[in-house]
Amino acid sequence: MADMKKLSGGSLRAAGYDEKERRLTVELTSGTFVFEHVSSDVWRRFIGASSPWSFFRDNIEEEYSGKRIR
Repeated sequence: MADMKKLSGGSLRAAGYDEKERRLTVELTSGTFVFEHVSSDVWRRFIGASSPWSFFRDNIEEEYSGKRIR
């Protein structure tokens, strides 16, 4: 599993990225979700966004299908 980085804003708690697997793990207040086939560019833009929650909703949640893992 990827190293998780703490995030705040909206429902975000933390996120991690596995570059080899291109897998993004996002921990929200409602649970933890995995998004497959996410490019490292999307990860860098997400983690560096001034509003990670808005970036997540607009560029990850709407573009990739997430699977709840907990």
